[in-house]
Amino acid sequence: MNNIYDILDNLNITYDEYKHEAVFTVAETKDIPMKIPGQHCKNLFLKNRKGDQYYLLIADDSKRVDIKHITKEINEKSLSFASEEKLKSILRLTPGSVTPFGLINDIDKHVKVLLDKDLGLCNYITFHPNVNTSTLLLSYNDFIKFLEYCGNEFTYVNIT
Repeated sequence: MNNIYDILDNLNITYDEYKHEAVFTVAETKDIPMKIPGQHCKNLFLKNRKGDQYYLLIADDSKRVDIKHITKEINEKSLSFASEEKLKSILRLTPGSVTPFGLINDIDKHVKVLLDKDLGLCNYITFHPNVNTSTLLLSYNDFIKFLEYCGNEFTYVNIT
C-alpha cells in the first residue's frame, strides 16, 4: 500500500496533522476536543446505476448533498452509495475513513472525483490520511496539486 505521507512529502505539499480518537461520520468530528482549523469535508463514495463508474464526491461538511441534483448535473441516470467491498477493493479504504487520499490506491483510475466548486473559496481544507484517527490540514491549492498527481478525472459540481 502506498504511503500518503511519503507522497505528500515528495510533492512538497506541507500539511499539519491532528491526531484524535477514531471518528466515523462528519457529525462525530464535532466531538473532537481540539479545534482543527480549515474547511472540513465530507467524502461520499458513489456508483452509477450500472455499477461501471465510481465517483468520489467531496463537499463542504456543512452542506446537505442532494444526490439526485448531482446525478443530473453529471448526466448520469442514477447514483447510489457504492458497496463496502468496492470501497475496499478500489480505494483500499473502510467505511468511516473515506478520503480523497485513497485515490493513491486507484491504480486503474476507476474513480472520477466530483469536487464542490465552493471549496475553491477556502484557503485550507482537511481530510483523513486514509485512517480516521487523524486529520490532515493542507492548502486548497496543494490539494489540487495532489489530485493532479493522482491522475483521476475530476470535475467541479454545484452543491446547493
